[in-house]
Amino acid sequence: MEASAGLVAGSHNRNELVVIHGHEECGFPVCRPCYEYERREGSQLCPQCKTRYKRLKGSPRVEGDDDEEDIDDIEHEFNIDDEQNKNNQIAEAMLHGKMSYGRGPDDEENAQLPPVIAGLRSRPVSRTLIVSLQISLSITTVQLAKFTGHITCTQVSGEFPLAGRGGEMPSSVHKRVHPYPSSEPGSARWDDKKEGRWKERLDDWKLQQGNLGADHDDYADPDIGLIDEARQPLSRKVPIASSKINPYRMLIVFRLFILAVFLRYRILNPVHDAIGLWLTSVICEIWFAFSWILDQFPKWYPIERETYLDRLSLRYEKEDEPNMLAPIDVFVSTVDPLKEPPLVTANTVLSILAMDYPVEKISCYISDDGASMLTFEALSETAEFARKWVPFCKKFAIEPRAPEFYFSQKIDYLKDKVQPTFVKERRSMKREYEEFKVRVNALVAKSSKVPPEGWIMQDGTPWPGNNTKDHPGMIQVFLGHSGGHDIEGNELPRLVYVSREKRPGFQHHKKAGAMNALVRVSAVLTNAPFMLNLDCDHYINNSKAAREAMCFLMDPQTGKKVCYVQFPQRFDGIDRHDRYANRNTVFFDINMKGLDGLQGPVYVGTGCVFRRQALYGYEPPKRPKRPKMVSCDCCPCFGRRKKQEKYKTGGEGDANTNLQGYEDDQELLMSQMNFEKKFGQSAIFVTSTLMVDGGVPPSSSPATLLKEAIHVISCGYEDKTEWGTELGWIYGSITEDILTGFKMHCRGWRSIYCMPKRPAFKGSAPINLSDRLNQVLRWALGSVEIFFSRHSPLWYGYKGGKLKFLERFAYVNTTVYPFTSLPLLAYCILPAICLLTGKFIMPTISTFASLFYLALFLSIFATGILELKWSGVSIEEWWRNEQFWVIGGVSAHLFAVIQGLLKILAGIDTNFTVTSKTVDDEDEFAELYTFKWTTLLIPPTTILIINIVGVVAGISDAINNGYQSWGPLFGKLFFAFWVIIHLYPFLKGLMGRQNRTPTIVIIWSVLLASIFSLLWVRIDPFVIKAKGPDTKKCGINC
Repeated sequence: MEASAGLVAGSHNRNELVVIHGHEECGFPVCRPCYEYERREGSQLCPQCKTRYKRLKGSPRVEGDDDEEDIDDIEHEFNIDDEQNKNNQIAEAMLHGKMSYGRGPDDEENAQLPPVIAGLRSRPVSRTLIVSLQISLSITTVQLAKFTGHITCTQVSGEFPLAGRGGEMPSSVHKRVHPYPSSEPGSARWDDKKEGRWKERLDDWKLQQGNLGADHDDYADPDIGLIDEARQPLSRKVPIASSKINPYRMLIVFRLFILAVFLRYRILNPVHDAIGLWLTSVICEIWFAFSWILDQFPKWYPIERETYLDRLSLRYEKEDEPNMLAPIDVFVSTVDPLKEPPLVTANTVLSILAMDYPVEKISCYISDDGASMLTFEALSETAEFARKWVPFCKKFAIEPRAPEFYFSQKIDYLKDKVQPTFVKERRSMKREYEEFKVRVNALVAKSSKVPPEGWIMQDGTPWPGNNTKDHPGMIQVFLGHSGGHDIEGNELPRLVYVSREKRPGFQHHKKAGAMNALVRVSAVLTNAPFMLNLDCDHYINNSKAAREAMCFLMDPQTGKKVCYVQFPQRFDGIDRHDRYANRNTVFFDINMKGLDGLQGPVYVGTGCVFRRQALYGYEPPKRPKRPKMVSCDCCPCFGRRKKQEKYKTGGEGDANTNLQGYEDDQELLMSQMNFEKKFGQSAIFVTSTLMVDGGVPPSSSPATLLKEAIHVISCGYEDKTEWGTELGWIYGSITEDILTGFKMHCRGWRSIYCMPKRPAFKGSAPINLSDRLNQVLRWALGSVEIFFSRHSPLWYGYKGGKLKFLERFAYVNTTVYPFTSLPLLAYCILPAICLLTGKFIMPTISTFASLFYLALFLSIFATGILELKWSGVSIEEWWRNEQFWVIGGVSAHLFAVIQGLLKILAGIDTNFTVTSKTVDDEDEFAELYTFKWTTLLIPPTTILIINIVGVVAGISDAINNGYQSWGPLFGKLFFAFWVIIHLYPFLKGLMGRQNRTPTIVIIWSVLLASIFSLLWVRIDPFVIKAKGPDTKKCGINC
């Protein structure tokens, strides 16, 4: 894959493919037909720099071209059936027809062969890749001989060594590309070999320990080799100290008991003169108790983790040996450059290109789902600036490696810097970055006015993405192995621009669809076994973040069962008091640690390193089952008695074995036949899914790979496949991250939560009240959609039993929490109703009953304090989280439930738009005080006004009625002030810096509060009507 390949745009369905090259000297873009015409008929000079065009690979020769000593590539460029390479290239054999690596021949004779790619991954034998090919029995002998002639056993670069016995094929239905060892597992010969290998390893271990001559019984343990191999783990669990976690668990049990006693008392002691208020409050309290259980018990086993980066380097980065760290593909997604500024995306890309990882192992893919020429040009400028920025970062080991945030740090940047040239080079680099910012800002200013004819590229070609809803797929390799070097001549990581095809009438599935397109493109071009996905505003804050993840994913003992490593989200630009709980510290530092002790944290959409095979829908490898203990008949107390086999003959056993083998063959054949239905009609991509350790065939030409990459991002590629249902990012909800992680956990995978001391990634969060509420609305709406979908944790994933019970609790909580808004809204209105009517939700309680209320409140506070103690979260962060739980619950969560029900039951998709209001503030937190009108502000404002009116009315009534009415008033005021204090940040957000509230908010809130109060006085539904005296009984003429 060459960086000079140019922009590739095309549509697989329309059989269109256009390649726009750039001149090697000046970068002037020119398409292939124009380039060849200029060389053949024109002056053979570049229009911009006036230098002669050099001959590109695959172009016809013209007069004046330099003579080449090797064979002309025109005749041999696409000839992959050369007899010289037939026995050395496994890729061509596996892409023979529609089942091989690389690109196979297109002749009609070979096209008639009906081979199928094996759908089941074979059992690994000595790290050997084994692929079984099913050959139809109807193939003639001549065809079979010709087919087997392509099958070789040789080593492919980027993979483990492949074992085989030349080109011989066994005379069975299964034609193996890499034959099994001469002895199968389970045979005596195989067991002897295995035992011999163990003895050799034991001797080596004894020699290292200095006691080769000793013969102890302990050395006879066959597991001693594995123990020695795992003596230096790459990571370890750090359990919470028992002095912190045990009191916390005991208090949870105590609180659960107190809660049960409290609810029993509330149910058995109704308030007869306000039965409606009492019933509403009891229902709300029961739901709160259920919600607390769902949230609390997944935090029963919190753990922390520790990584050892030095051990990772010692194991996989040995001196004088090739680097064995696994390659990683990094995905960055963006849509609208006006909402997601190109400069922010550029900083994210620069931090990726400069991270501390082998450059040949990094590939960065940018998904531009808006097909914006602004993003394309900004990325081109970023690639040029990276040639200067990356060597500067690695030379001086600076952190973070996003230039905007590095140069804006208010710290001593000379700390730990000893090189005398650092100050001079830093000043020069800062000047270079400021010039880069000016160029990007100029592009942004230019893009504000779209030409009537659409955008035109530098060579006069119309931009393919002028119509954002109807355009071909586009791929541009900005940096690669050929041409991707910095100013010091060192190689740079790959940088690839991708914009998937979009056509009217197709469902594109927003971000989830864009991520799945990146999965397929990266599989065709680089096929790294691990993938890191980031939002465009999340830059790499810790250059060793990828190494932190590899300590778990490449661990030889536990790494094979890890589907992803999730990092916590950290944010820049948040006010010191975090008014609207943007940091979400309680979730990331408490809930996620608890889930890590179960089956792993949930996927939160960004800052996550995936195992590619897990996204393909494969299940984790299974460990061999340990044999059950068998005892003799004389001692029935231990183990189980060995059952005697009755009337079993050798013939019957052989028949059963043959029948089982036939069934296995049928199952394998069916899985092979469905392979393309699962992954799609791309032979190269389907083959890449079988390569567990990644890598692409070395014989595949860049032109072939780019053409196939255009194919896999076509808008109709996913039709009639399992993409979005079983593979990749799962469709069906705007919070595709929760669904994707949930499906992996249901297959038996586990995830890891990694919290390095220096935050791995940092992003930006909406600090404005309206933007924050709309963000929470989107999350809650996605949870409601999942709750009503077939993937609901309430009923999905029970078949295999691979999802742990408490892990399911956590997933149920992520889909149920928006519905808490209904009882929360009612509970916030109850105090005002009690103050306005003079009634209360509780009867007059005795001294003994008051102890239950006191114990409940004390247990709530004590649980929170102990939780903060073991997690390290500050009490201010915990309190902000509690406040915003109420604010979001009565606004965003409420609207999410309503919108979700309308969308699911009635098919009505309601959108809440946000209109910005300009402000003159220019300080860092000006956005915090900006007011943006949204309907989400109405319910909390109305609740505030009602409760304030209720407090005033209750105090006025107590003053008028005398001293005896003050006692019952305190309980009502306590609940009213509880609501007002929780909504206080919302009230500050409404007032703004100048204490100005828009008129529309005041009008709506006062109107709703007045109507509600008047209707309440008129209807008075919760008060029992008292009847007047009976005049017949009293005899008085009333």
